[in-house]
Amino acid sequence: MFGIPTQALFSQLLLGLINGSFYALLSLGLAVIFGMLNIVNFAHGALYMMGAFVAWFLLGYAGIGYWGALILAPLAVGFVGVVIERTMLQRLAGLDHLYGLLLTFGLALVIQGVFQNQFGSSGMPYAIPPQLTGGQNLGFMFLPNYRAWVVVFSLVVCIATWFMIEKTRLGSYLRAATENPTLVRAFGVNVPLMITLTYGFGVGLAGLAGVLSAPINQVRPLMGADLIIVVFAVVVIGGMGSIMGSVITGFALGVIEGLTKVFYPEASNTVIFVIMAIVLLIKPAGLFGRAA
Repeated sequence: MFGIPTQALFSQLLLGLINGSFYALLSLGLAVIFGMLNIVNFAHGALYMMGAFVAWFLLGYAGIGYWGALILAPLAVGFVGVVIERTMLQRLAGLDHLYGLLLTFGLALVIQGVFQNQFGSSGMPYAIPPQLTGGQNLGFMFLPNYRAWVVVFSLVVCIATWFMIEKTRLGSYLRAATENPTLVRAFGVNVPLMITLTYGFGVGLAGLAGVLSAPINQVRPLMGADLIIVVFAVVVIGGMGSIMGSVITGFALGVIEGLTKVFYPEASNTVIFVIMAIVLLIKPAGLFGRAA
């Protein structure tokens, strides 16, 4: 096709799907936090990095491998999120979004600075679990097992999160608590606790993405800083607070970015931002967002 080898085309498509998996998981967490709590969480990238480091610590100091880290790391990052919400963000309730953005931006710089001071800027390897080593020869390309697992597992987590928020009673309580917390309290629901756990869940998704990313991108203090601007662009394109919009846009933009590397490599680093500018000009609320 257009003189481009088929194997190179499908390899970039796979790379786009992998990047899209991380975009979708991270933007999903951002969408949950903003949609439910109206907080622009700029610390998301730092907490994504923290998830990768927790997995690295568990393996190196506790002997707990990838599968255990896939459960424990999101819980640990989610707990950090609960502490942040209880001790800091809760004090900003009712104020302009800008205050939450500035606070979380400052937290991101502090967290990244601490890890960078301790571990430097170089990446540390994290091994692929033995069950997912190797790959499948599909004839037109070689499909690594771990990368296929990342794509499928991320998609399952995203769909399950969407279902929980949009189709269950818990999700209806969450949505109602953002619009009329007084009414929800009248039904005996502890709204402050629900808000805290929602923030913990949102950043836990970032921690999960960090664990999935560790064997592919290595564990680095600045791995979140390299990604968070793109993820915010994904959220803006999909629509701030739109759960399904974040998922669809994350995967779609990952694929578009991968294909751009094949057909026009010079634009691969800017294509997402060009799309964001076009979308904002045509539909300021985003593709799946609702106007305020």
